[in-house]
Amino acid sequence: MDLVALFQLAAPVLLRATLLTLGFAVAAMVLGLALGAVIALVRVLEVPGLQWLVRGYVSLFRGTPLLVQVFVIYYGLPSIGIEFSPLVAGVLALTLNVGAYLSEGLRGAMVGIGNGQWLAGASLGLTRVQTLRHVVAPQALRIAVPSLSNSLIGLIKDTSLISVIAVTELMLATKELISTTFQPFPLYLAAAGIYWVLSLTFEALQRRMEKRLAFPH
Repeated sequence: MDLVALFQLAAPVLLRATLLTLGFAVAAMVLGLALGAVIALVRVLEVPGLQWLVRGYVSLFRGTPLLVQVFVIYYGLPSIGIEFSPLVAGVLALTLNVGAYLSEGLRGAMVGIGNGQWLAGASLGLTRVQTLRHVVAPQALRIAVPSLSNSLIGLIKDTSLISVIAVTELMLATKELISTTFQPFPLYLAAAGIYWVLSLTFEALQRRMEKRLAFPH
């Protein structure tokens, strides 16, 4: 099979798989960002009773491979009566994993804001929560943008691990095409190129957000 015929056959399959991969990444990023923000707030505000719980969660999901987390959620939980479809299990695993990393990025950005900002809020009669919301969080968001963007770019590549639970994202679609065409080199190169293009797209969005949120000079 020549390359033109190969890519005419592969293009529709790779396009569908790319859209699914992108959907996985965006869904997990949105949910993970919400989860990470809550965890970061709990840690920064030192909410009693939840500190050790969220620390344990962050340590667990940062300290174990994503592939193991996928296996535990999809293959392990059914043994105790909790069962998810492959799509739900994939999004859940990605969300819990990226949420742990995002929480640390957000927490680090908040902690990086000088103590003088907290004291200024207190001098204006603001509570700690109000100071965080109106003074610290807007500044921390600017600092956190590169870290958040890097997590999303990493998440796009991590979606390839979801292929182990039979979700036809980009990597599994590529493997299936290879099994029928016996053309591994051009197809793997095509998959790598698609991941690269997606990463470049989000890098461009990152630069645009950084410029938009930049501190005035």
